[in-house]
Amino acid sequence: MQLTGIHHLTAVSADAPGNVAFYTRTLGMRLVKKTVNQDDVSAYHLFYADALARPGTDLTFFDFRTGPEQHGNHSISRTGLRVAGADTLTWWHERLTQMGAKPSEIVTRDGRATIDFVDPEGQRLSLVDDGGTGDTKPWDRSPVPAAHQVRGLGPITMTVPDLAPTDAALTAIMMMRKVRDYPHPEDASDTVHVYEMGAGGAAAELHVAVRPKLPVVRPGAGGVHHVAFRTPNQAEYDAWATRLREMRIPNSGKVDRFYFQSLYFREPNGILFEIATDGPGFATDEPMETLGEKLALPPFLEPRRKEIEARLEPL
Repeated sequence: MQLTGIHHLTAVSADAPGNVAFYTRTLGMRLVKKTVNQDDVSAYHLFYADALARPGTDLTFFDFRTGPEQHGNHSISRTGLRVAGADTLTWWHERLTQMGAKPSEIVTRDGRATIDFVDPEGQRLSLVDDGGTGDTKPWDRSPVPAAHQVRGLGPITMTVPDLAPTDAALTAIMMMRKVRDYPHPEDASDTVHVYEMGAGGAAAELHVAVRPKLPVVRPGAGGVHHVAFRTPNQAEYDAWATRLREMRIPNSGKVDRFYFQSLYFREPNGILFEIATDGPGFATDEPMETLGEKLALPPFLEPRRKEIEARLEPL
């Protein structure tokens, strides 16, 4: 039983129309599912991914009307978006500059060429050259050329004041491997510790920045709600549910999200984790060719469609 990588990351936006514009037009990702937060149906849940909406490529957003996040400890602090090749990073630097995103220069971080930037709400993102590892499924309707499109997520960086309790959770509970560390790019006196799962590589890494001098985060728009890790099938998902219960880790218990099965729990520094199955996937209730074009609701919410649609802001 082994987690195989990043499944998805869910962040927070207070501007759903602007969010769709940035991630589909500027970043060229495909909106693969337009649905609602199943625990708060007044809010959109928007999913962006590759052409086939594969797990590991999903960057998702809750549409919460809230003020901006005040960055700090006990948070997920940067989301890596994988791309391939030095020429691709050069292309992106020019594109982001032209579109007013004010990217950093191309730097080498943890052995990978990287560009840092933020979205219009301050969401901290990086384009990371993954060396073209693994396959890619570009979207043929993207404004970004196929060779330069975002390939998926990773690595994900979280920030904590104390490594020890998080390290124990990642290694003893989640069976990740601590493989290396590097100086934090904003303060070389702080250290970022790299944990990997499955076969490793950028798509299967969690980076833990230890920054004891930072204040505690105040959540809001431009921040991250949770990160989800992949488990390949129902049998292993069931085994994870059993493992958390037997280790007496407080958790949500099994949650059916219709498009995947979920387990939620908080690591010791308070950051929300999810374990999610790879399937059944987003084409369960609409054709792959038209994903994201209409509001999709899981069966238990379908009887409330008219009420839900009336409360949502047009995109």
